[in-house]
Amino acid sequence: MPVSKPRVALLVTCLVDLYRPSVGFAAIRLLEAAGCVVEVPPTQTCCGQPAFNSGDRATARDLARSIVDAFAGYDYVVVPSGSCSGMVAHHLPTLFEDDPQYRARAEAIAARTHELVSFLRDVRGMAQVDARFDGVVTYHDSCAGLREMGVKAQPRALLAGVAGLTLTEMADPEICCGFGGTFCVKYPDISTRMVTDKCRDIAATGAGTLLAGDMGCLLNMAGRLQREGSSVQVRHVAEVLAGMTRDVAPIGARDNATPTGARHGAAPVGARHGAAPVGARDHTTPSGARDQSSPIGE
Repeated sequence: MPVSKPRVALLVTCLVDLYRPSVGFAAIRLLEAAGCVVEVPPTQTCCGQPAFNSGDRATARDLARSIVDAFAGYDYVVVPSGSCSGMVAHHLPTLFEDDPQYRARAEAIAARTHELVSFLRDVRGMAQVDARFDGVVTYHDSCAGLREMGVKAQPRALLAGVAGLTLTEMADPEICCGFGGTFCVKYPDISTRMVTDKCRDIAATGAGTLLAGDMGCLLNMAGRLQREGSSVQVRHVAEVLAGMTRDVAPIGARDNATPTGARHGAAPVGARHGAAPVGARDHTTPSGARDQSSPIGE
């Protein structure tokens, strides 16, 4: 009797939807390669993390209700972001302390929510990817992915199977890059110092490409690297694992806006897989993020 494929809902995230759709395509490709049926719920919104971190619990709860409603009934919820997956997996239920019905539903979704690469490795047992990347890379461990979702060994294990790729570690890959969502807005001087130190660590590796699993961190570091005149390219790890680096320019490049996947039969996020733009525009845009990079370090 054939084993049914798990039905996975992809939480696209606001930054992927608005600034880097190719990460959504890469996630879909990887999840399908792992034997999953992937859907992108069309009514999904921001997960509510910016509002939650800013103390606006009323707005965060409104957005959390939308997430609970949109992602009910799936076997898994998978997110190409440690911070957004951490919000759903660890904080969403706390917004419904006075609503037992929604709290129970939120807890059920939280228990089924995973960061993308850890899901591929730990849940689906993916040991190898069909990808090639000729070059030396270094990897930044995002704070939420590492500390909330336990993402550390999984991306490195899968990157080890990418043909032509050499991974050179930073001295301090676990040190925060200074983004921190609203932190970079509240404390810009501290944030700038942190991302400058991070860029120095990146440069010391001699790697030509920086990888990470969170778009906020990637936008932040890409912005600072560009302002320093660095030639280091910046990419989401999913794009490398999915073998899509020839289809989309690095983060920050001017020709970066075209979604990827048509050559491989994938529709834009929101067409074949059913996603609407991840709206909630008042809660999603990194401050001043133009040309694919955040303003940190100006």
